[in-house]
Amino acid sequence: MNKTYGMIKPDAVRKNFTGKIIDKILDAGFKVRGMKLMQMSVEQAQQFYAVHKERPFYGELVEYITSGPVVALALEKNNAVSDYRTLLGATDPLEAADGTIRKLYGESKAVNAIHGSDSDENAEIEINFIFNQNELI
Repeated sequence: MNKTYGMIKPDAVRKNFTGKIIDKILDAGFKVRGMKLMQMSVEQAQQFYAVHKERPFYGELVEYITSGPVVALALEKNNAVSDYRTLLGATDPLEAADGTIRKLYGESKAVNAIHGSDSDENAEIEINFIFNQNELI
């Protein structure tokens, strides 16, 4: 089994899409190994998105992700990263395939309902950044 990290973003939490999104994740065969509702601090968000620090949207990204609570998810499944990214859909909901989470619940490229790890290595880094080992099953 492989792991991936998911995060239901503030826009989707605010609109009460959390349950519907988790249902889609479970229906796709993922097992939840960790889940928590949390409010990211500016410092946490800056560290989490440090890979984007030099990009022009970095400040807006940090501001957005700290604008409300998020639901952090440690997920497990064979081909977890690839299958999860397929379930999420394209970053831009207008380009996302029908039935994907971003197509159903995203607003724009910047406000797109959910985050997913882009590699096995980053999944491990992101899970370990958000969760303590005793929070995972």
